[in-house]
Amino acid sequence: MMRLFFYLLGFGMAVVGGVTSIAYLNLVTERTDWKEYVLFVSTRIECYLLPIGLLVAWLSIYFPFHDDG
Repeated sequence: MMRLFFYLLGFGMAVVGGVTSIAYLNLVTERTDWKEYVLFVSTRIECYLLPIGLLVAWLSIYFPFHDDG
């Protein structure tokens, strides 16, 4: 049951981070370049949820948890 909780938590965090990163792509216009986008996204804390969420979901699937119950 804990694996499912951590999987759903990681999945939700990855979705929020991914949607936010895609939403910030609207900032890339003709007057800005990819370097400025990456620098901006690296300063936003909500964009860190994408890699953290992917890591949590991956660990919940592949890390061998042992339940005593």
